[in-house]
Amino acid sequence: MQSLKKKKHFFSDTFIQLEVLNQATQTGSQFPAFTQKLREAHLFPLKSRQLEVFQVNIGKMCNQVCRHCHVDAGPDRKEIMTRETMQYCLDALAQTTIRTVDLTGGAPEMNPDFRWFVSEIRKLGREVIVRCNLTIIVANKKYYDLPEFFKGHQIHVISSLPYFSAARTDAQRGNGVFEDSIRALKMLNAVGYGKPESGLTLDLVYNPSGAFLPGNQLALEAEFKKKLKTGFEVEFNQLFAITNLPISRFLDYLIESKNYEGYMEKLVTAFNPAAAANVMCRNTISISWDGYLYDCDFNQMLNLKVAKTAPQHIREFNEPLLKERSIILNQHCYGCTAGAGSSCGGATA
Repeated sequence: MQSLKKKKHFFSDTFIQLEVLNQATQTGSQFPAFTQKLREAHLFPLKSRQLEVFQVNIGKMCNQVCRHCHVDAGPDRKEIMTRETMQYCLDALAQTTIRTVDLTGGAPEMNPDFRWFVSEIRKLGREVIVRCNLTIIVANKKYYDLPEFFKGHQIHVISSLPYFSAARTDAQRGNGVFEDSIRALKMLNAVGYGKPESGLTLDLVYNPSGAFLPGNQLALEAEFKKKLKTGFEVEFNQLFAITNLPISRFLDYLIESKNYEGYMEKLVTAFNPAAAANVMCRNTISISWDGYLYDCDFNQMLNLKVAKTAPQHIREFNEPLLKERSIILNQHCYGCTAGAGSSCGGATA
């Protein structure tokens, strides 16, 4: 494979990413097309089943620059959802019975209208998930009250923690991130998050730090619970093990470390039809910071909008057409169907 590491920030160029994903690899031939695997499993075309999750990326600004971030988020990103676009989202939600709104970033809490948006969603009676990187809670005094804000609005908090040790966490996320994450977890525990019978859910997300697939989710959860409890007196509810998809910074890492072909082979070999039948794109609609619609957060980062038979922007929201759409697919989709499969909610098979 031709090296791409001399191209500055090639992982931000969706055309180049798609070119890499679809180009010839071993012995001059491509890995099987993902659509071919679905045909063999009698799952093509992959269709939406229903809309249950409204996933909204409200901005790419983040206080961290993580090594494998598929959003390419960081402090220098200026893409922020406006209140006008948030209102389009609220108007769309009000037309539906969708129960769950999943807020992502970047660090979603850095959007200046984050708290207003959460409050308005809760007024509609919908469950809110916030994807919190933990360190944002201790990054600045203005965020110190986030645990209380989350509690006051009964927010389901899902937080990323690469590992239960400082060495592996800091290697992936930056020096001092593990210490700050533990501090934030303790603040969440202090208001009841992760505690039995509190009704305040705190889940953690684990994704591998290298070119390999995650282990068994239940086994990892047991190990994380034991290590965090005995080492730091930290508690949480569930652990979600998520496969790294070959896009953005992780694709850059795979190419620079010469692991791309080997990793793709792992994903293709581990293809699981049961996981493919339950991928998140079948019950989710993903909205970008500028209001465009995607089948999932990963397609959003590759600028692969929903099928043209459906509305392309949130201001044109049409639930019946979105329910009838076929899912847009590419080679990165192998990541959600390998082994037990994974999505933003962990194992799917």
